[in-house]
Amino acid sequence: LSVSGFPNVIGCIDGTHIPIKAPSINEGDYVNRKSIHSINVQVICEATQIITNVEAKWPGSVHDARIFRESSLCQTFQQGQYNGYLLGDRGYPCLPYLMTPYPEPEPGPQTRFNLAHSRTRAKVEMTIGILKSRFQCLRGLRVSPERACDIIVACVVLHNIATIREESHPPCIEEDGP
Repeated sequence: LSVSGFPNVIGCIDGTHIPIKAPSINEGDYVNRKSIHSINVQVICEATQIITNVEAKWPGSVHDARIFRESSLCQTFQQGQYNGYLLGDRGYPCLPYLMTPYPEPEPGPQTRFNLAHSRTRAKVEMTIGILKSRFQCLRGLRVSPERACDIIVACVVLHNIATIREESHPPCIEEDGP
């Protein structure tokens, strides 16, 4: 993934919330920070907008960092099976395999690092926007959480197929939603 000259970046990571109807079991677990019931979905993508990893099984109350920490992908990185880095926002911890921006960058190299980091990481936000534009059902699923997770993963697979086939997509919706 080469956007702003980062060496060995193999993907960008971010979480996104897919609204769901309030489930009858563990309803409170699905309420996110914006007081909306949702599934918190972890997405990792390449610069080409191919989603290389998706984790769609967590209630909306679960933080992005916990989803990554408990993912099999994190264990794979910890075991040294990948030779490269992920780029994540400030919601993730800075780890030997996960680069995050400087919280208070000093002028010069740290500020330039944060700018390049932001430009590169914007690819995952754009990819999530394309995914949600392509599949309007992701604006709100009225099914059980388990079924919602299956639908989300199916949409990611179809997104990748459409991207590989270079099919056009609707204009992106803002990724500032729930």
